[in-house]
Amino acid sequence: MRFADGPTTECAVRVAAGVARVWELVTDIELPARFSPELQRVRWLDGADRPVLGARFEGHNHHAVLGDWRTVSHVVELDAPRAFGWVVVDPDNRFGEPLPDPEASIARWRFDLQPCDDGTTLLRHTVRIGPARSGLTLAIERRPADEEQLVATRLDSLRAGMRETLRGIKALAEQAG
Repeated sequence: MRFADGPTTECAVRVAAGVARVWELVTDIELPARFSPELQRVRWLDGADRPVLGARFEGHNHHAVLGDWRTVSHVVELDAPRAFGWVVVDPDNRFGEPLPDPEASIARWRFDLQPCDDGTTLLRHTVRIGPARSGLTLAIERRPADEEQLVATRLDSLRAGMRETLRGIKALAEQAG
């Protein structure tokens, strides 16, 4: 897969808890930083204290190869208790032209919750990379012949972090139940 294809990956887990409890956890924007190997901390911006359409939050990330960087995310989807989605932009021009427009995002993230007949919840976590510039595009520019491998490696890395986040959410949700 090439960057222009909008690389996407998804992970899912069945959680032995009701959808209301899982929703409470996935909409806590600070929670993923407890489990993610890349996301270090998060905070709401503009006086927001919970997800609402258009709300923004700041994330601080670290990657062994890319170093440290800051992002700003915009809540673009909120369908309680079914879907929570946000797009990530590069506010500091770390990867190229700063594009504060959510339509030109570095990535689009989403949680989907599906209640199951047995009282459990199927939780999916999805990311689509691009179309805006990111650390991945910098790597591709340095090694264009390796683009497909670089995309695959980045998706593998994101998937590993997503699995950790889902494991953490599952543990917390089931612990409370």
